[in-house]
Amino acid sequence: MPLEDRDLVRQRGQRVDGKVSGTPQPEGTGDAPAPDCSRMKVTAEGWEPAPALGDGDMTPGGAPLRQEEALMAELSELVQKVVRSSSWWERHGVDISILAGSFLLLPAGFLCLRSAQAIPFLTGVLTLGVVHHTLTVKGSHLASHNALTESKSWGKVWAVFFIELCSAFTVEQATFNHVKIHHGYTNVIGLGDSSTWKLPFLNRYVYMFIAPLAVPILTPLVALDLLRNVEWKAALRTLCCMFLGLYCHYWLLLHVSGFQSPWSALLCMLLTRSLLAHPYIHVNIFQHIGLPMFAADRKPKRIHLMSLGVLNLPRNALLDWSFGHSLINCHVEHHLFPSLSDNMCLKIKPIVSQYLKQKKLPYNEDTYTSRLRLFLRRYEELMVHAPPITELVGIQ
Repeated sequence: MPLEDRDLVRQRGQRVDGKVSGTPQPEGTGDAPAPDCSRMKVTAEGWEPAPALGDGDMTPGGAPLRQEEALMAELSELVQKVVRSSSWWERHGVDISILAGSFLLLPAGFLCLRSAQAIPFLTGVLTLGVVHHTLTVKGSHLASHNALTESKSWGKVWAVFFIELCSAFTVEQATFNHVKIHHGYTNVIGLGDSSTWKLPFLNRYVYMFIAPLAVPILTPLVALDLLRNVEWKAALRTLCCMFLGLYCHYWLLLHVSGFQSPWSALLCMLLTRSLLAHPYIHVNIFQHIGLPMFAADRKPKRIHLMSLGVLNLPRNALLDWSFGHSLINCHVEHHLFPSLSDNMCLKIKPIVSQYLKQKKLPYNEDTYTSRLRLFLRRYEELMVHAPPITELVGIQ
């Protein structure tokens, strides 16, 4: 990372004191004590806890720095062999087809809302809700990492389309906070610890089950606040794209779906845009919060940082489609190789998991329901109080 930690904090354009004032991109990190591992599958046999060291001399367990670099280089070579042997369809085509197919479902969703019967109407709501989250979560996430294309120019076009037009957010702040900060400093206190996902003044049930409904409203409001940190040309572009995306949705509900009043159309917009808001919030906190946290000057190197601070959830057909494998069951793989598409993360998953287990490194996995119970039971500890810094690198 070319910037110093203190410079990154200054440039983030968001607070790190627990208030929601940063990017709402689908990729939360965490800042809390280690999780209840009774249901978590963690491969860490052979690890000898040792004093945590900075990025300078040694790596966890006392191994020389060159050994840690060799581990990452060896894993990267294994992954690159798979990438080089994969076709364009595997690298990009599968995910582009999912996004294109979702976009083509939009007319059917809007037309279903014209029906006065319950089943077709609910089908329209479900269709538009799933399509919205596929475009805004999966599409925006892949676009922020330029994983949809190998062209940087087209990558910028797709980023503006998915992040600003579809998601009503700003590209510059989304990519900076997600790619530079979250991925560069995963689970590092004050940087990549997802403090922006915390609302400590809410109780556990309001936060977990009611607050997510406000995500469609909060997202553009947060984006408007962050426009102060971008150039005026980028801010103007973002405002135009945000307005166009929101107005097109509203106009189609009035003129294609046949809503008779503005309020009913706005209510339908809120309903479809918040359809999967609960798993969206849950996934963002489940996969990092509760795992080991580190100080910026005492964090382990990359392969250890990602294996310790990232967790995979099981495959789920709906969430795999809407959010993508890299946010659900291949999150560890995604953090190690963030430029790969969802389909490629799924393809390298056996290689990464086998390699980490062979090298006695953690490979964290847990179920959605288990994590939900954990957060409900330990909400105060995980989401309200300040997290302790991991002084011993290893599974706590």
